Amino acid sequence: MQTVIILTKSALKKLEAAYKSALVHKAPPHSLFQAKNNGVTITAYPSGKVLFQGKYHREEAERFQKLGETSKTGTKVRTTLPVGFSEWGVIGSDEVGAGAYFGPLTTAAVYVPRSKVAELKKLGFADSKTLTDDRIQELAPYIINHFPYHVVNLTPDFYNQKQQSGQNVVAMKALSHNFTHNQVLAKLDSQKKPDAILVDQFVQESSYFRYLKRNNQQLPNVKSYFITKGEAEHVAVAAASVLARYVELQTMKELSQEAGMNLPIGAGKEVDQKAAVLIRQGKQLGHFAKLHFKNTEKAERLAKIKS
Repeated sequence: MQTVIILTKSALKKLEAAYKSALVHKAPPHSLFQAKNNGVTITAYPSGKVLFQGKYHREEAERFQKLGETSKTGTKVRTTLPVGFSEWGVIGSDEVGAGAYFGPLTTAAVYVPRSKVAELKKLGFADSKTLTDDRIQELAPYIINHFPYHVVNLTPDFYNQKQQSGQNVVAMKALSHNFTHNQVLAKLDSQKKPDAILVDQFVQESSYFRYLKRNNQQLPNVKSYFITKGEAEHVAVAAASVLARYVELQTMKELSQEAGMNLPIGAGKEVDQKAAVLIRQGKQLGHFAKLHFKNTEKAERLAKIKS
């Protein structure tokens, strides 16, 4: 059992100073230093990698979590969550559609109390990208009927309006996540206050809160955590992922009916070809697609070639 974090050179020096009295006299080859503390072996390397090994590896790593937000190259680092977090009562949130040309940017949040965690795990909730559309259609109604939730569905018309006014996609994600958190909290009485909020991380925590502050958003009065692949850390994020995908699929079905053709999810060549058809038909492309994608230019070129 182990936890790995990546530190800058200056952070490594702080770490070594913190373990000054616990340093091992002879560190392993190619390492900077090694220490032993609280039954955990800590080994640091010149690359910035720090390895925590032992029974309480996670707890020990958490002491230095803030130091390990980025590597010396600026690479995002996956942080750790408190011990037992997967069993907490959590509001989890996730979004889908950010990388798809056609369709909405959809964000969902779901509150799963401690008493329901095992139930959802047993039902098979997981990251929506790992589930078939049919399975999504089966699972999502269970959330809708049994759990406090909220969905923000930014259709292409609204998305394009915000994007053209200067709001980038990361800001839209941050605002949507925060809004869903507050809406779910508003549906709970004070005795059902969650233990935490977990965001499937798409940006550094500091940037997330900067976007909220810049837009004068109200922050939830519950501790928020951010981690990539959040669906693997708590079933609430998996439930939110499923629900967001469910709403996205419904919206894509409606848009496809309006377009008179099946609009694919993604941003590949098939998307360019379908968008070109819409242009040639004189339909308003911004009603169906996120216009700032490069697919728009490609579709316009294709439309001229075949017109």
